Amino acid sequence: KCRTGPLDIVFVIDSSRSVRPFEFETMRRFMIDIIGNLDVGPNATRVGVIQYSSQVQNIFSLKTFFTRADMEKAINSIVPLAQGTMTGLAIQYAMNVAFTAQEGARPLHKKIPRIAIIVTDGRPQDRVTEVATQARDAGIEIYAVGIQRADMNSLRAMASPPLEEHVFLVESFELIQQFGKQFQDKLCGVDMCMERDHGCQHSCMSTPGSFYCECNPGYRLNVDGKTCSPIDACADGRHGCEHQCVSARGSYSCRCRAGYNLNQDKRSCTMIDYCSFGNHSCQHECVSIPAGHRCRCRSGFTLQPDGKSCRATDLCNGVDHGCEFKCVTSEGSYRCVCPEGQQLQADGKACGRCGAGHVDLVMVIDGSKSVRPQNFELVKQFVNRIVDLLEVSPHGTRVGLVQYSSRVRTEFPLNKYHSADEIKAAVMKVEYMEKGTMTGLALKHMVEHSFSELEGARPLSHNVPRIGLVFTDGRSQDDISEWARRAKESGIVMFAVGVGKAVEEELRAIASEPVDQHFSYSADFTTMTHLVENFKLNICPEEGRGQTEIRSPCECEALVQFQTNTVAILQSLTERNILWARSLAQMTARLEALEKQIAHKK
Repeated sequence: KCRTGPLDIVFVIDSSRSVRPFEFETMRRFMIDIIGNLDVGPNATRVGVIQYSSQVQNIFSLKTFFTRADMEKAINSIVPLAQGTMTGLAIQYAMNVAFTAQEGARPLHKKIPRIAIIVTDGRPQDRVTEVATQARDAGIEIYAVGIQRADMNSLRAMASPPLEEHVFLVESFELIQQFGKQFQDKLCGVDMCMERDHGCQHSCMSTPGSFYCECNPGYRLNVDGKTCSPIDACADGRHGCEHQCVSARGSYSCRCRAGYNLNQDKRSCTMIDYCSFGNHSCQHECVSIPAGHRCRCRSGFTLQPDGKSCRATDLCNGVDHGCEFKCVTSEGSYRCVCPEGQQLQADGKACGRCGAGHVDLVMVIDGSKSVRPQNFELVKQFVNRIVDLLEVSPHGTRVGLVQYSSRVRTEFPLNKYHSADEIKAAVMKVEYMEKGTMTGLALKHMVEHSFSELEGARPLSHNVPRIGLVFTDGRSQDDISEWARRAKESGIVMFAVGVGKAVEEELRAIASEPVDQHFSYSADFTTMTHLVENFKLNICPEEGRGQTEIRSPCECEALVQFQTNTVAILQSLTERNILWARSLAQMTARLEALEKQIAHKK
């Protein structure tokens, strides 16, 4: 038996028409005899067989059979092709197909010899020199066996060096079996692992005329080609361990740091939930950490020295609160308060007495076609007279103006202007819209936009009254009930002023409670004197008179001041209208008298 170690051997057999049937039988016997003396198996020598003529046929590959019996049966079943002699094509197939890993050849780095045994009886009908060189360069050792009529030059062109050891010429097919015994000795040679002091640390693998060292599983061969080192399977970084990788003889395992458990995927780690054990005794919250657990207090509390109990934190003593009068600690926070009769300012820290008329006021004026341009100018004067009596500033009164007809237009929002002069100038530039009367749409716009913090309305928590004053002269062309209700529900004190063809039912729906004190009506723009009394409202009931509404005293004072100022403006406008009417009557009387005199003279 050949004991020189594993080989990958492929027989390349010529089955052209020049090989007669009985001669082909001797070739079968040659292959079977060689295989019979090899140590075949998946980890020993592997054998493949291809035959060729004008084409190449794979009989079985290196991975097909691993017993001599199976190989012998397959060889005996070969049917010769009986065509041309394309030896170069057969070598090309052996290199590109038969000796690939897909067909069972072992990887080159394992240093298992790849041997091609070409048996032919004639001259090749294609070129062999170039393709044979490529095959040899690819690591294939070629033995060329010529029988009877074979061309020696072609054999030498195919074979590996030294040629005297790789080129054989047999005189007849009858002698090939006898040659097979000699060839076997050439193929196997001396077991170099037995004959020499190989020096391999683990295993010595013998090859024809040489040997190489191999390492046990879990080790790699060092650069000296003899000694072995353990393979660090963690070193390439592809292990996927979340915490630690532990190498062990070519393999590895994952390990977690203290305080963590390895998950079922054997790679990731989960921290141990020590709080779930139920023995932490924390007053508020338990927090698991790798070393165990710790207690944590809710916001506004401080953990005590025992590490378990909590006490409320006095934030007023621990922070620079900036409160002008007094700081009051609440759970997890603090707030500033002011003495009785004073109001917390917008900065949430300073205190101040109630400012007269400090409100967020949005006036919604009717700009429909029925108002007419001259009356619209009276409305603009009314707006500016109100502005004159207000303390307009970012922290005082803020004023916004909305005009509506068939559509709604914000003339300026609450945060647009910060002085009375700026507002009055903007009012005078307002252009008359004309067209329809969509009062419901105007109320919707006022609620959703005009009193939003984005447009300058102060938060409800600042106790700054929100006042909406709607001025209209006719019936609305859309429904007003829903948005009038929403306006009042959102905390806006609604006043409704109607002139001319305004509908009392609609005015009452807009006005806040008590309705009679929040809506007024006048027949035309020049006779609004009786509206004055309707603005004298008692927003803050006196103590002891029935049920007292709980409201901010600053809010009440601001509303009363606003109403007083509005009454004064209406009185002034009315007086001016009366004087204008008297002057007009006097001029009319004089004209009539003059006309009579002229008529009498005629």
